[in-house]
Amino acid sequence: MTPKTSRREPGTDGRRGGLAGSLTPRRIAALLLVALALVFIFENTDDTEIRLLVPVVTMPLWVALLGMGVIGALIGALLVARRRR
Repeated sequence: MTPKTSRREPGTDGRRGGLAGSLTPRRIAALLLVALALVFIFENTDDTEIRLLVPVVTMPLWVALLGMGVIGALIGALLVARRRR
């Protein structure tokens, strides 16, 4: 008896491709958190005063929240990049 081998299409390695292969639980959680953060940011559109060390700046709260979110994402990306080295 000869062992049976499974036949695959040429060029495939058995992994799912397309959208199903790219939606991991970590990415789904990240997308949900980004969506939640965006809803929170855009629900808070009133003007607010923000003290930047000495000057007081008046701006929409969503701009301040979005700015802090971007700064946090950049810090997180830098920390992850440093850990992967």
